Amino acid sequence: LLAKKNNGVFILRIEDTDRERYVDGSVEQIINSLKWLGINWDEGPDCGGKSGPYFQSQRLDIYDKYARQLINQGDAYYCFCSAERLDEMRAEQKNKGLPTQYDRKCRDLSVSEINEKLAAKLPYVIRMKSPLDGSISFYDLIREYVTIPYDNVDDQVLLKSDGFPTYHLANVVDDHLMEITNVIRGEEWLMSTPKHLLLYKFFGWQPPQFAHLPLLLNDD
Repeated sequence: LLAKKNNGVFILRIEDTDRERYVDGSVEQIINSLKWLGINWDEGPDCGGKSGPYFQSQRLDIYDKYARQLINQGDAYYCFCSAERLDEMRAEQKNKGLPTQYDRKCRDLSVSEINEKLAAKLPYVIRMKSPLDGSISFYDLIREYVTIPYDNVDDQVLLKSDGFPTYHLANVVDDHLMEITNVIRGEEWLMSTPKHLLLYKFFGWQPPQFAHLPLLLNDD
């Protein structure tokens, strides 16, 4: 509605990078539901456009390039922690009543340590380097000014060990490349917005306007 009102372009993008949660037939259901509602898009997987491809799973080379750029800039790092270690870390944090965040064990590995682990072909993810102190303030079209301490901002995984990006990297990169001006999403993403704004800062890009809408709830 916002795009149509302002003579903008409405893009349908299929965000299918979380392969563990991928459901066969779900993309067709999304497309059919939107068409049933009479919501038509200007660019998308079925009609093309200048910003394709529109399946994120077909854009892996793009995300990999930008993740490596962050590594080279010093704004991201390789993390070689196993899933078992991370599970134990989170369990211990929960038992102590602490927030479940990565403990930054791999953040300060030396170049020789990193090269040794890469040469041994150990599986890794790429994490962003969040500031260790201070806070970030931003303007939300619904909530107005929001301030979040960096203590609450995790060193987020950007590129997973399977080569697929997380939502955080993929959406920031695609929103920039597709010239998205307005991001309207549920308020559960409000606490992730500092991560996205940091990525825009790391890349030297202008961020879009954000609007975080209250969630629809049932009687429970």
